[in-house]
Amino acid sequence: MKNKKTRFILRLSLLLIMISAITYTLYQHFFTERNRVQVGDQAPDFVLEDMEGNKVQLSDLKGRGVFLNFWGTWCEPCEQEMPYMERQYNQYKNLGVEILAVNVAESDVAIESFVKKHGLTFPVLKDKDRAVTDAYDITPIPTTFLIDNNGKVLEVITGTMTERDIANYMELIKP
Repeated sequence: MKNKKTRFILRLSLLLIMISAITYTLYQHFFTERNRVQVGDQAPDFVLEDMEGNKVQLSDLKGRGVFLNFWGTWCEPCEQEMPYMERQYNQYKNLGVEILAVNVAESDVAIESFVKKHGLTFPVLKDKDRAVTDAYDITPIPTTFLIDNNGKVLEVITGTMTERDIANYMELIKP
């Protein structure tokens, strides 16, 4: 009899813990304010390292349009749009538009291999600790922010872009 009572109390305790965890998770997800960067916001400033170890700060690009893309090597839509981004970067880099491709928490080896495979020449930045990814509240990837020459977010794009889309977005942020 004592064994049954002990098992019942243990099971009830585990059930209550699980219900509490689920309730807390749902509360956090639906009822707490997120700081998602939205159209019209000033783009949060950040400093990240590029593949050569140089520091790149977003605010240093004031006066230029910025195509800020969050991506991963494992992401098929990201891989699909990288060659489009490269071609459009070559068209727009001398017209006041910059691409910053922020890799989300992957190893240098994986990033370098990807960059080499696709012949990317635009700045690829490493967000090792996901600080910038979290600041911009990125879900899902790819996600791209179009930032004007004053640092204001003009558009937020999630999902795959065609080359025509990218060209149109470059036109939009061209100073």
